[in-house]
Amino acid sequence: MGKYTTISVPAEVKRQLKMLKKDKTWGCFLLESATEWQRIKGERAFKELRALLSDEDLEAIRKSSREFRKNFVLRDMPSE
Repeated sequence: MGKYTTISVPAEVKRQLKMLKKDKTWGCFLLESATEWQRIKGERAFKELRALLSDEDLEAIRKSSREFRKNFVLRDMPSE
């Protein structure tokens, strides 16, 4: 990691975070926490979407995705 910066947080927040981070560096701990938060948020969105879609909808999406991947081809970009 390159440059460093300071983030001001209330003392109680720092105390709780410090207990959670254990022996990790702050950078490692915060990156892992952010990554985990994004993963959980994605799982929640997937579950919500799954609840909205019928089995027929999901099968249509599956078929469409397979067809797209089967026919997807990268083309050469024209030179400028």
